[in-house]
Amino acid sequence: MPKERTCSYCGRSIEPGTGMMYVTNKGEIFWFCSSKCRKNFSLGRNPARLGWTKKIRAQVG
Repeated sequence: MPKERTCSYCGRSIEPGTGMMYVTNKGEIFWFCSSKCRKNFSLGRNPARLGWTKKIRAQVG
């Protein structure tokens, strides 16, 4: 049974068979739903400050 995952950046659910996995040198695993999330993560942007992520919606209300 495939496991449903959530995006490490925006918080959206990722359907089985899609998305990207990023593994750091430390062994941390990050899952991304799109290249948009992966690129924003690489640029060091805070997801809580972007309006299209679920993390900002959780803070606002």
